[in-house]
Amino acid sequence: MRAGINALTATFVVGVLAGLVLTPDGRAWLRNPTVMLGDRAAASAPPTAPAVAPVAVPPAPAIATVTPLSARLAKGPLRIGVFGDSMAEGLYTGLYRDLQDQPNVSVLKFSQVSTGLSRFDYVNIQAKTQRQLDDQPVDVAIMLFGTNDAQGIDTGGQVHMFGTDGWKAAYAKRIDDLVVLMRSRDVAVYWVGLPRMKRDTFDARMMLINAVVEARMKALGVPYIETVDLTANSDGEYEAYLPTETGRRILMRANDGIHMSTAGYLRISAPVAARLKRDAGLDRPQPSPAVTPAA
Repeated sequence: MRAGINALTATFVVGVLAGLVLTPDGRAWLRNPTVMLGDRAAASAPPTAPAVAPVAVPPAPAIATVTPLSARLAKGPLRIGVFGDSMAEGLYTGLYRDLQDQPNVSVLKFSQVSTGLSRFDYVNIQAKTQRQLDDQPVDVAIMLFGTNDAQGIDTGGQVHMFGTDGWKAAYAKRIDDLVVLMRSRDVAVYWVGLPRMKRDTFDARMMLINAVVEARMKALGVPYIETVDLTANSDGEYEAYLPTETGRRILMRANDGIHMSTAGYLRISAPVAARLKRDAGLDRPQPSPAVTPAA
C-alpha cells in the first residue's frame, strides 16, 4: 500500500516538474517551490497532449457595466493599462508605438515576466492587480496571460492538473475574478489571445488556454482579440517569417519559438489598437478646435 502511494506521489511530482519545464519562464518558477508538491495534493493524471475541445461555459458572474471609451475620452485623458506576462510586455511596446501620436491617450505597463493565472503561490495576480489599480487607476485594461500557465492549479487542498475539467473550471474562475475586479473599478477590459507556437505540444497547450479564455470572454461580454491567424502561415501553421501587406517576408518570432520579434509584437498590437481607436471614436475625423476671431 505504502509503495503504491509513493509511486503515485512520484508520478505527480514528475508531472508538476514537467509542466514547469514546458513554460518559457520555467527556471524562475522552479526557484520558488510550490505547495503543489505537498502531501495534501490530490488530482487526476494529466493528459499527455490536451486537445482543444469545446469548453463548458459556466454561468457568468454578475459584473458591472462600464463607461464607453468614447464617453471617457470626451471627459479627459484615456489611460490604457497592459496586464500580463512576458508576452504582454512586448504587446505593451507595440501598443505604445501604435497610440503614441494620439492626444489624451496614454499606455501604461503593469505586466510582469514569469507570472500567470496558474501559480498564485508564486505571484497572486488577483491581489497584485488590485494593488496596481489602487496605486494607478486606469480606464482600459488589455489582458494577455497564458505562456506560463500550462501547469497545475492549487485551489486550496486540491491540485487540478493542467487540461483536466477541474483545471479548466479553476482557470475560468480566476479569469472571471479578474474581469469582475476590473469592472468594479469601471475599467473596460479587452483580452488578447495567445499566438501560434512553434513546438506542437506547447502549441496545443496554449490553444487549450485560448479556448478557455475565449469561452469566458463570450460569457462575460468582454472583447476577445485572437492572434492565431495573424501569427500563422497560409496553412495555419507556425512560421517565423511571415509576409506583410506588401508581400515582404519579415521575421516575426524570437528564437524560442514562443515570443515575438519587434515586428511580431507590432503585428499583434495592430488589431488591439484598431479596436481601441474604433471604440473611443479615434478612427473618425476629430472636430477642429473652435477659433475665436480676432477683435
